[in-house]
Amino acid sequence: MSATSPTEPGARLKLVSGLLVGLYALITLLPLLWIIATGFKSSADAIAYPPKLVFEPTLEGYVNLFTTQTRQTPEMLAADPPTTWYERIVSEKGMVIAGPSRFGERFLNSIIIGFGSTFLSVFLGTLAAYAFSRYRVPLKDDLLFFILSTRMMPPIAVAIPIFLMFRTIGLSDTHAGMILLYTAVNLSLAVWLLKGFIDEIPREYEEAALIDGYSRFHAFVKVVLPQAATGIASTAIFCLIFAWNEYAFAVLLTSGTAQTAPPFIPTIIGVGGRDWPAVAAGATLFLLPVMVFTILLRKHLLRGITFGAVRK
Repeated sequence: MSATSPTEPGARLKLVSGLLVGLYALITLLPLLWIIATGFKSSADAIAYPPKLVFEPTLEGYVNLFTTQTRQTPEMLAADPPTTWYERIVSEKGMVIAGPSRFGERFLNSIIIGFGSTFLSVFLGTLAAYAFSRYRVPLKDDLLFFILSTRMMPPIAVAIPIFLMFRTIGLSDTHAGMILLYTAVNLSLAVWLLKGFIDEIPREYEEAALIDGYSRFHAFVKVVLPQAATGIASTAIFCLIFAWNEYAFAVLLTSGTAQTAPPFIPTIIGVGGRDWPAVAAGATLFLLPVMVFTILLRKHLLRGITFGAVRK
């Protein structure tokens, strides 16, 4: 007889668990897969009823997303025939490309503001969390609760005061203003998450470094930061997701120069109404940076979630 562990699940339980996990993953990914598929549909297939599961793929949505188009007469189209594949897609609708759209600018704004605020949030949050974890800060518990309370407040509740303040000091519709705002919102989350990770790092490591002649700053850089890498990566992902997806502040405080992709994507209008393939294409491209960033840090994220759960 082979010895089995009493805590080892049976084969039937493993099969049921696997089926449930697979079903949950399918249900979770189905809307995302539908959005990706819609980006490769034509305008007619995108609004067809009943919805089409089998269709002829086309890049019409991506062409509409990156270009602005104007209608042209058949005579003018015949006089100036299209020379590229995307011009041919546009000419089939009786239109010509008038120039690039603003999606590229809005997408770049999202990258600058999202990653810029994430870096500042993690940088300042790490310093503040280390101070709260290692030093005797007066009224530390009260300060931590105050920091946490800023996260409890709905952002829209302070939108009007922030709008008036930004307009007065000249930060409306600027990259710097949005980076500072998202940093302020994310800082409470960063401080609380990172403080928990730094609390789990034994103080003896730093004390040994100090005995060896390290300064407090060098002990922090050489000892604490490498040990807190999992927490920093996890915090960065959560901060980036908020800054990347934020909509209310972006609508209220930006209109042109610093407008990000979330307010821009819903405004994409095509011939005869909403251009759903272009909207789906924009949403698909908008998902990629966060997805890539999360995949690159997935090992740190998994380790960060379980950090401190088991002590040896």
